[in-house]
Amino acid sequence: MTPTLAIQIVAMIAIFYFLMIRPQQQRAKKEKAFEAALKVGDKVITKSGIHGKISELSDTTVVIETMAGKIKMEKSAISLELSAKLVEKEKK
Repeated sequence: MTPTLAIQIVAMIAIFYFLMIRPQQQRAKKEKAFEAALKVGDKVITKSGIHGKISELSDTTVVIETMAGKIKMEKSAISLELSAKLVEKEKK
């Protein structure tokens, strides 16, 4: 293997890491922090589009109170982006 080929391979790996892997890791870290910060009374939107308010929390699940009743679901089903937009709208 020639030195230029080795440099090209290393450069490709570095580009792949900074454009694909690192942003995905940062997003996963933000989502975990968001899930940990959830508390009773927060208004949220799930990834499937259900709007509601958190009425109960446990380690991995959450009970959301909607207009139709209460729904138990996984914390990971709550959308970080949609819930953040909801909070921004309420502040205005």
